Amino acid sequence: MNQTIHIVGGGLAGAEAAYAAARLGGQVKLYEMKPKKKSPAHKSDDLAELVCSNSLKGNRISNACGLLKEELRYLGSLCMESAELSKVPAGDALAVDRDKFSRYITQIIQKHPNIEIISEEVTKIPDGICILATGPLTSEPLAKEIASLLGEESLYFFDAAAPVVAKDSIDMSVCYKMARYGKGTADYINCPFTKEQYDAFYEELVHAKLAPLHLEEEQKIKVFEGCMPVEVMAKRGEKTLLFGPMKPVGLPDPVSGKEYHAVVQLRQENTEDTMYNLVGFQTNLTFGEQKRVFSMIPGLQNAEFLRYGVMHRNTYINAPKHLLPTNQLKIRPNLFFAGQMTGVEGYVESMASGFLAGVNAYLYANDKELLTFPKETALGALLHYITDETIENFQPMNMNFGILPKLEERIKSKQERYEKIAGIALDKMKQFIRENQILRGEP
Repeated sequence: MNQTIHIVGGGLAGAEAAYAAARLGGQVKLYEMKPKKKSPAHKSDDLAELVCSNSLKGNRISNACGLLKEELRYLGSLCMESAELSKVPAGDALAVDRDKFSRYITQIIQKHPNIEIISEEVTKIPDGICILATGPLTSEPLAKEIASLLGEESLYFFDAAAPVVAKDSIDMSVCYKMARYGKGTADYINCPFTKEQYDAFYEELVHAKLAPLHLEEEQKIKVFEGCMPVEVMAKRGEKTLLFGPMKPVGLPDPVSGKEYHAVVQLRQENTEDTMYNLVGFQTNLTFGEQKRVFSMIPGLQNAEFLRYGVMHRNTYINAPKHLLPTNQLKIRPNLFFAGQMTGVEGYVESMASGFLAGVNAYLYANDKELLTFPKETALGALLHYITDETIENFQPMNMNFGILPKLEERIKSKQERYEKIAGIALDKMKQFIRENQILRGEP
């Protein structure tokens, strides 16, 4: 069979997908609108352009992104090969020379006999086997085509996400579980404030440093009151938050009956009960300021932030509703999504998503069984998370240890605990590669 695989988008995910399919013998047509047309974020004519930073985050396996990178090395990732060849000194992080990184990937793909690069903008989803990897700045015509296929409510153009913290980093000697007015089950963790604590928190919040926004994003925020940043709400008046996300009414201390001046509620983020979302705290503060200011919330003084809040233009699909862990669209199995369109956040996460889509598109093209990676691996955990149908309010997610299965044993040291989880993940990945010759680059 070996049908042609059409890949739309030549960023990290698209480039990784093209190489993953082509090295197995797949025939690939890679569509990239550069150099004829560029998004506002792109400057180079090369594929796999790094547009925001040259850092691919931590390199140690006790860092969740470091673990994912190590798995990609095992799998023969082109992007990781390029990263090793173009890396620059950056301590424990993996940073690269951006131009060398993209140029190497571009040259490999240009020379590959199984890949044809077509420099044109795609405005309609190609027929046949296709991978859409057009990223968070997908052009308007194609975005409309995707929205028409999935339904308007399943494609998001504006990402307003609140921070997420690790449950085991919440100080439960300060916080308590309770639903407002005692209705239903006590699903929320409540962080109570005295007036003095609230006043100090409020003062830091309204003066905290903001992340820069493009004009389009600023206009979008003004339009959507429902996703107003918590710091903008706070600036409307000292008591505004007390009638909004920090409303204390109906949340007295369940033991003492004491009523508090303000309360921040944390809502469970995943079925494994390892991550909690700061309810109503979508924000445009810089990541450093989020860590500093939100750590002033009682009970979060030592919180580990698994995801910081964001307010930016970001085109992504409602993956839990539409995607399988193979990156296939449920209603059209020969259509795959990859990269940030699927709701993964970050360079390395996009590489991983692209690799999986490329391998599975090749398998589909040759009538072979597709791969679903084990949940114990970083790649498997990431894909299972974004396709978890129990998630009600899906938001894009970086790789973090909170989405991997919890250990049966309790290890107090965070680094030792993460190293143990990483060891299990890498052993599972090695076993999965042994069991699937396709992952050894053997068609």
